[in-house]
Amino acid sequence: MVKEELIQRSPLRIFEQSIHGGLQAGEIGVIASQAGVGKTSVLVQLAMDKLLQGKKVIHVSFTKHTNHVLAWYEDIFDEFISKKNLENADDVKNEIVKNRVLMNFNQDVMSKDQIIRSLRAMIIDGGFSAESIIIDGFDFNHLSAGTGADHNSVAGVKAFAKELGLSVWYSCNVNGNGLQDNFFDLADVIIVLDARHDHIELSVTKDRDSRDIKAMAMQLDPKTLLISGGE
Repeated sequence: MVKEELIQRSPLRIFEQSIHGGLQAGEIGVIASQAGVGKTSVLVQLAMDKLLQGKKVIHVSFTKHTNHVLAWYEDIFDEFISKKNLENADDVKNEIVKNRVLMNFNQDVMSKDQIIRSLRAMIIDGGFSAESIIIDGFDFNHLSAGTGADHNSVAGVKAFAKELGLSVWYSCNVNGNGLQDNFFDLADVIIVLDARHDHIELSVTKDRDSRDIKAMAMQLDPKTLLISGGE
C-alpha cells in the first residue's frame, strides 16, 4: 500500500468526521480516561496521522518514561508496515522522524510560561513549523504553587495555540469525580475512552458547543490499543 492510500483509508478519517472535520488551529482537544486505558496510544496515532501527511508535530511528555513514548511510535509504525504492506517504509519512517520533536518537561519545576517559551523557541527560533502539539502526562490535579494545572495554565496554552495556528491534544486522567471543571470550558473537544469487556469504546462528550454524548464509529483493540473501524 502506498502512503497516500494508507492516509485515505485510515480510521482517523472517521475520527475527524465524528468531530466535524477534526481539531482545528487554535483548538484544544482532550483524550480522557482512567489510567492505563490507552490515552497515549490514541495521542500517538493522532500524531502519526499528521506525520504521514508530511506535517510537523511536537510531542510534549510530562512523564519520566520518554522511551515508552518513542516505543509507541515504533510499534504503531511497525503495525502499519505489517498490516498494510507499506511501500518505501524506510523513507516514510525517516520523514516521520524528521517531522517529529519530542520534548520532556517536569511539571514540578517548569511553569506554564517556561513551557510556552520553550515551545515558541522551537517553533519560531528553531524554524520547526509544527501544526500540532501533543501534550501527554500533564497532571490536571497537580496544584503546586506556580506550576499548577489551573484554568490560567490551560488558557495560556490555548492563547499560544491560537496565536501560532496550532491544534493541541491533551491526555487527561479521569478520577472518580470525572473531568476537572478548571479546564472543561477551555476544551473544544473531549473524547472519553471507556474499557468494555472486549474492546475500548470512544465517545465524544463535548464537541464545541454540543455536550451530547455520542459513541464514535470506532474502537480500540484491547490488545494492541490501536484504533480500528471504518476501513
